[in-house]
Amino acid sequence: ADKSRDPEMHQTKKGNAWHFGMKAHIGVDASSGLVHSVVGTAANASDVSQAHALLHGHETDAFGDAGYTGVEKRDAMQGKRATWHVAIKRGKIKAMCEGPIKDLLIAVERTKAQIRARVEHPFHVIKNLFGHRKVRYKGLVKNTAQLFSLFG
Repeated sequence: ADKSRDPEMHQTKKGNAWHFGMKAHIGVDASSGLVHSVVGTAANASDVSQAHALLHGHETDAFGDAGYTGVEKRDAMQGKRATWHVAIKRGKIKAMCEGPIKDLLIAVERTKAQIRARVEHPFHVIKNLFGHRKVRYKGLVKNTAQLFSLFG
C-alpha cells in the first residue's frame, strides 16, 4: 500500500500550529441552524475564495468571520443580493481609542458573533458527537462526499 500523503490535501498554518488535510466550508440558515451547502477544499484554500459557493441565492444577509474580509469586492460575488456582515479583525478594535464609539462597535461585533455561532454548532456535532476529526479516505472527492452525508 502507498503510504505517501494525499497529494490533493495541503498544509496550512493556523496561529503557530501547522495542519495538514482539508477544510469544510458550510453555509447555514441563520434562523433554523440547518446546513444548506457544503464545500470541501484543501486546507490552504482561503475562506473568502469559497464564499460564492456557500450562498443559495435567496438570502438577504450573510455573516462571516474575519476570514471573509473583502468578500463583496470579489468578481464571483457580483450580482449576488446578499449584504455581507463580516467581523472586524481583532487588532483594529484593539487599536481604537477607548470611548463610546469603541463600546458601540464591540456591541455590534458581539451581535454578529452570536449569529455566526449558529454556523459553528454543526461542526461541534460532526467533530465531538459523531467523532469525525480525521479524514478517512484519500482524495477530496470521497472526503467531501462523506461530509455531505455527515452534515445532511
